[in-house]
Formats: sequence, C-alpha cells, structure tokens
Amino acid sequence: MTTSSTPTSEADLAIATRKKVTVPEVAAMRAEGRRISMITAYDATFAHLVDLAGVDMILVGDSVGTVMQGQPNTIPVELSEMEYHVRLVARAKPRAMVIGDLPFGSYQVSPQQAVESSVRLLKAGAEVVKLEGGVGMADTIAAITRVDIPVMAHIGLTPQSYHRMGGNRVQGRKSGFEAGSRERLIEDAHAVEQAGAFAVVLEGIPLELAGEITHKLSIPTIGIGAGVDCDGQVLVLHDLLGLSDCNYKFAKKFADLRGTVISAAREYIAEVREGVWPDEAHSFH
Repeated sequence: MTTSSTPTSEADLAIATRKKVTVPEVAAMRAEGRRISMITAYDATFAHLVDLAGVDMILVGDSVGTVMQGQPNTIPVELSEMEYHVRLVARAKPRAMVIGDLPFGSYQVSPQQAVESSVRLLKAGAEVVKLEGGVGMADTIAAITRVDIPVMAHIGLTPQSYHRMGGNRVQGRKSGFEAGSRERLIEDAHAVEQAGAFAVVLEGIPLELAGEITHKLSIPTIGIGAGVDCDGQVLVLHDLLGLSDCNYKFAKKFADLRGTVISAAREYIAEVREGVWPDEAHSFH
C-alpha cells in the first residue's frame, strides 16, 4: 500500500483529487437520486483498495467478529477491538466516509455510556458511529447526536439481537407491533429518523417493506438483504470478494478470491517442497 502523501499512479491521483464523503454529501446523494455504496473493511490495506475503487462509505463493522475472529455471532466483540480496527482503517486516509460500529454492550446500558463509547470511536478515527435498534434506541441516538457525533441507525435483522431472533432471521414478514414485525419496523424507521440519525441500514427485510420505508423517510436507507429500492447498498468485503465459504442469499460474489488464494498457496507449497523456490531471481548475492 502506498503510504506517501504524493500520488504515484493514476489510481492514487484519482483518489487524491476525489472529494471527501461527508454527512452533507450523503444527504445530497439521496436528494439527487445518486445510489450510495458501502463496503466493510477492517484494516488499512483493504480500506485503501476499496477507496481506490471509489466506494462512498467504509463500515468498520462488528462483523469483524464472525468474518475475522471466528466467532459464531457479533456479540463477543469488544469496544477496544472496534477501536483497533477503526484506527487501522483510518490510517489509510480514505476519501470514503469511515463508520465505526458500536459493539454489543457499549451503548445499551445508558445514553451516557453510548456517548462515551462513540467518543472513543471518533478519537480512533471514525467519522460516524453506527448502532442497532429502533424505537428503544431513540433516546440514545438523540444523546449521541446532541454532542455532534453523526449516527447511522440499523434496523430489521440486527445481528446483536441474535438470541432474541433465534438466529439471523429475516424480519418484517409478519404484521404487528412486536419487535421484528412489519408495523414495528416502520415505527423503528421513523423513530431513528426523528432522533437525529442521518441514515439507516435496513437489513434482512422484504424488499416491498424496504421500499415503503425508503419512500417514507427523508434520510438515506442502506440495504443489505433488503432489495433494490434502498438508497444504497452495503456488503461485507469478504462476501463481495468470494473469500467466505458461505453462500448467502443476499450476497453476490463479485470475485472468487477464495479459490485464487488456495491455488496460489498450493503452488507456493509445491515449489518450496520441490526446492525450486526461491530461485536465482529472488535471492541476494
């Protein structure tokens, strides 16, 4: 990865002249009908690469727990771990907006705790924080935004609600006002908007409901497993690149890097065992 501030290629020049993505810019994208792209990243290398590609927002997600730590869900992820990964992504100095996920247990105790946790993520390099929950988190969102920290909300399939949902299950298929029901999700969407969230992730809900929510709100909606009518989309980088051995209905593999990595590693192992690598060109004299 290039660490110098001086552009060294056409790609680096493009990113150096690209406008920084800010909260007002995201609002303008919604108003102008420009689709918003968001990708997760957890380190400087991948943050730099997706930024070179031109992504609008980089989410440093608590999905790091399942993607990189081998956890069964996102619940075990600690705030200190999120600070670490936010810091790595911020070091890439991306033009994309950097969003830090508030992990489970870092904001549910009280609005004051949520503000303190959000401050820690901003000091690590985040420009926005994201948290899960709708009506029940409205006061928390309001408290964070009162100290001028932008908040991205997250409703629908909320991975930190793993045990309440009985696993990661599509939400909003049933009518009603209990958690995860259709009318409740509409209430959740209005609640986070009124509390001051500048955008909201809609995860794992029927596309018709996501379209209805998007139409009713004045803030951008970012979908994942929520259909095409959202204002933007987000995918986990490892799913996008085909690095995961899991196949999710909502995710598209835009590459098959899992196969490429295994093939390259096998070739390396074979050459080491055969004694043909390193060769003359890769040796010092």
